[in-house]
Amino acid sequence: MRFVLALTAALLFGGPVFAVQPDEVLKDPTLEKRAREISAGLRCLVCQNQSIDDSDAQLAKDLRLLVRERLVVGDTDTQVRDFLVQRYGEFVLLKPTFGRHTLLLWLTPALVLALGGIGAYAAMRRRPRPASALDAEEQRALEDLLKRDQGA
Repeated sequence: MRFVLALTAALLFGGPVFAVQPDEVLKDPTLEKRAREISAGLRCLVCQNQSIDDSDAQLAKDLRLLVRERLVVGDTDTQVRDFLVQRYGEFVLLKPTFGRHTLLLWLTPALVLALGGIGAYAAMRRRPRPASALDAEEQRALEDLLKRDQGA
């Protein structure tokens, strides 16, 4: 019973948890919403698998503050992202841009899927085919063998 209550409480109250501290939140709700949208697409350089919005690392906090500072100054969302990419490299983006330098990154899943399909097709073609029906001579030879086995 306790387990069911604990599970119910976790499901009801276990919404998304953000690492953004109250002292980081901007007073303007529109700017804060933009800051959250931008920071959700930026990688924590310490954690690497979390956005800076979800990370508790000090560097993530510094990046969140930097995003908010740039928005308060009047930068657009694109300018803020470009500034961070210029400063930290494209690795800071959770979703890298599509370009010549990232072409292999974007096309690898399709290539793996195509190669897997070709491999599966080749494997299916190499499978031995079931034997075809016996011709008249083979049928007579089989019947002779069966009669001989039954007579023995």
